[in-house]
Amino acid sequence: MNISTRDVEAFLALAHTQHFTRAAERCHLSQSAFSQKIGRIEVSAGVKLFERSTRHVTLTPEGEVFAEEMRRIQADMHQAFAGLRDLAQRRVGRVAVAALPSVAAEWMPQVIARYRAANPRIKVELFDALASAGMSMLRDGRVDMAIIAGEDLQEFDCRVLRRERYFLVCRDDHPLASRQSVSLAQAAGPDMMHLARSSSVRQHLQAQPALLGTHPEGLEVEHLATLSALVAQGLGVSVVPELTLFHFRRERLRAVAIRDTALRRPIVLARRKGRALSIAAQAMFEEVLAQARG
Repeated sequence: MNISTRDVEAFLALAHTQHFTRAAERCHLSQSAFSQKIGRIEVSAGVKLFERSTRHVTLTPEGEVFAEEMRRIQADMHQAFAGLRDLAQRRVGRVAVAALPSVAAEWMPQVIARYRAANPRIKVELFDALASAGMSMLRDGRVDMAIIAGEDLQEFDCRVLRRERYFLVCRDDHPLASRQSVSLAQAAGPDMMHLARSSSVRQHLQAQPALLGTHPEGLEVEHLATLSALVAQGLGVSVVPELTLFHFRRERLRAVAIRDTALRRPIVLARRKGRALSIAAQAMFEEVLAQARG
């Protein structure tokens, strides 16, 4: 059956008014055009839907069943359009973001606070995850976007948010603590401690010429909070990117810039290629960009 929404409206108008003239007026049609429309609906249905007399128009038993279904379909359609309007006006919806733990701690609280103030009924999900886990969630469609670190991300549509510097973190009694800046080669002594090999920070550092072929003797840990405590005890130094420095805000710790201009960690906002973001997700995407620019 090839029935349009205008056909449904005409059928239900006649079922309700039980009068061709009034139903035609309700549908803004001439009576002849309206009668032809009802006739085409009955031909398409293959059964008689109305009993006609000189004074009355009533539904046949088959017409009663059809009218009930058409009312349900019309209600579902109105509900669908209402839901679509809510999505378009960001009154309802969901957005999910994966972010590096440092980004999740430093940027995302402000981003989410602004977003919720503007979109109080949108559900926001934040996953603080290492780069590999964030990429996996984005690849699987569990998140709308991921803020990750890296350069070889050709499978995604990416925007570089920042190329962040690295810093040597050490205690105030370390020989390098008073310097304005140091080279990575100077920082890479035998007391240098590292994050786990699975972290994007470790992988990026190990690819640098100054560290190629070296065999770290210092401690290796999973979490920045642990690394900060070890440095505070004078057990060694480490090299970390700028966004992680909040972990090292301790009384006796110092952060010294690494001056190697090639040593920059790209922070990237990634989304799946060829997939449009929802209106809610696009608004979050713009908020993240604004935070990076700020």
